[in-house]
Amino acid sequence: MDSKSDFFVIKALEDGVNVIGLTRGTDTRFHHSEKLDKNEVMIAQFTEHTSAVKVRGKAIIQTSHGEIDNN
Repeated sequence: MDSKSDFFVIKALEDGVNVIGLTRGTDTRFHHSEKLDKNEVMIAQFTEHTSAVKVRGKAIIQTSHGEIDNN
């Protein structure tokens, strides 16, 4: 893994926002889950084990490519 990998930020806009990490490889599976309450912030990055992240609930996601508001 590159130590200079981009980070992304998820800010919950409501209680109960789910952040789910998905694995790399031939079979994509859930491998980690976090639940955020309103105004909680999670800072994360992709790793050798995590290839995708699913966000369920109202949140703002900030990346080096811009900001996404999934309201």
